[in-house]
Amino acid sequence: MRKDIHPENYRLVAFKDMSNDEVFLTKSTANTKETLEVEGVEYPLVKLEISRTSHPFYTGKSKLIDTAGRIDKFKNKYAKFKK
Repeated sequence: MRKDIHPENYRLVAFKDMSNDEVFLTKSTANTKETLEVEGVEYPLVKLEISRTSHPFYTGKSKLIDTAGRIDKFKNKYAKFKK
């Protein structure tokens, strides 16, 4: 195996699922400028659009998440082809 290819600066990071406000802590090297306080301790924050707590495969529930207006953008883009 090759040596010295993996980062050494792992630290605890808070990952927040923005669709359901679930927060979990894990070690990561992800760069971030935001922080979040969890149980009185401040951690770097990484925001996620979807995670295991909100993904339909893991939850067994279908849920339409349209955070950026993607459906409206699609309809507007292809409205000119409508007969």
